[in-house]
Amino acid sequence: RLDLSIDGEEIVDVDVVVGQVHRGIEWLGMNRNNPIQNIYIAERVCSICNICHPFAYVMAVEQAAGITPPERADYIRVITAEMERIHSHLLWAGVAAHEIGFDSVFYLVWRVREDIMDLIEYVTGNRVTKAMFQIGGVRRDITEEQFPKIRQSLDYYKSIFDQLERLFLDDRTIRMRTRNVGILKKEDALKLLTCGPTGRASGVPKDVRQDQPYGGYADLDIKAITPDMLTGTVVGDVYDRIIVRLLEVAQSIEIIEQCLEKMPPGPILAQPKTAVLLKTLTQAEGEGIGRAEAPRGEVVHYVRLEAGRETLSTWKIRAPTYVNLMSIPTILKGGQIADVPIAFASIDPCLSCTNRAIVVDSKTKNTSLLSYRELHELSVEKTKRLEAEFDS
Repeated sequence: RLDLSIDGEEIVDVDVVVGQVHRGIEWLGMNRNNPIQNIYIAERVCSICNICHPFAYVMAVEQAAGITPPERADYIRVITAEMERIHSHLLWAGVAAHEIGFDSVFYLVWRVREDIMDLIEYVTGNRVTKAMFQIGGVRRDITEEQFPKIRQSLDYYKSIFDQLERLFLDDRTIRMRTRNVGILKKEDALKLLTCGPTGRASGVPKDVRQDQPYGGYADLDIKAITPDMLTGTVVGDVYDRIIVRLLEVAQSIEIIEQCLEKMPPGPILAQPKTAVLLKTLTQAEGEGIGRAEAPRGEVVHYVRLEAGRETLSTWKIRAPTYVNLMSIPTILKGGQIADVPIAFASIDPCLSCTNRAIVVDSKTKNTSLLSYRELHELSVEKTKRLEAEFDS
């Protein structure tokens, strides 16, 4: 929930009430499931980020148990992670268009997104939870016979990228609704430890794939995307967050192409026999940290193994929204209430029950409740008003 104190249309103070939704994922990992079963629980931390969470988790367990995955598995992990980034950023772009009233753009972008979803299903066997990861490698190979289909999808996105860029970056109304809206300056982004596209859009060139390469990323050319690469300047607003995500879609395409060109031969699992792997994990003792660059920012999984114990001794998960929410007061203060939907959506939040806002009038202290629908209508009304003013 967002508690907003307003003066007329201006937001003067913000309190983010995260709420409490307990699914017991970490508890299951420490009390009910063995480390292998936890992979599929980690996938369900987030339905969109269901590659980066198991990615970080298996790396943490591998570090704790002293297991090194084969090089080919590292490349397959990168390919699936970058396919996830493409679909996540396109999903976000559609939602962003919807928040300012451009539902035709929303439908168009989600139609474009279907191609990567079909490719994900083709490579992994499923559109959502993919069950690709195993401790010590991956469960499915990507064969030479699949390369043409993957390249065909990448070529499709390269062919329409200019259209997407014009659609989001050149449209006058989108610029009016996103430029100088929801500004997060670089110094504030650093102070608040903002990560992912939200931080990079403020000029903070931090990306785990670049700073501490993991898996196959160490062999690839990765550079953190910031908006000045396209515009020459950094404002740190919603428009800059659009730029970063669009450029990262293009970057993900290049990364997958590099993986296809450099894919080494060999096995995909350090230990193909699950029973042997589980025995190894039961006897292992140690702790590990897995860090992965999710579409929203850095994901961290910490685990501890104790010899003789079938479950994890400790499992702690930190998702990027947890830290990015701290930037919301700075992003919203001084803005208009009609900008709340797009400004809040610009960090790509992933949490339950963020569908309402309470508004407190700073003079009368009267409290009112705005549903998501009412906030969205205010945002659309502002879009129409700006278009009318421009045309007149």
